[in-house]
Amino acid sequence: MLTFHWLLTTAALLVAVLALAKARRTAKRLERLTETYWELRYDHGQLRARVAKLDPETAPPQAEPAAPKPGGANFISLSSLKR
Repeated sequence: MLTFHWLLTTAALLVAVLALAKARRTAKRLERLTETYWELRYDHGQLRARVAKLDPETAPPQAEPAAPKPGGANFISLSSLKR
């Protein structure tokens, strides 16, 4: 009976070690995939800017800055108030 408990304990430890190793490999893979994703996003932005510079007619429209609303609260710098 005692041998069965030791075998069961050894098997459980082996499964735990294998699960830990797989989790570490998965974490490293996720880190590499995340890094690759951000590199591709950066490259895509660079290429889109180059295409827009070469042919502005076919480039997708860029977001225009929002105009301030009339009558809304506007920012007033402190340096203009000191005068």
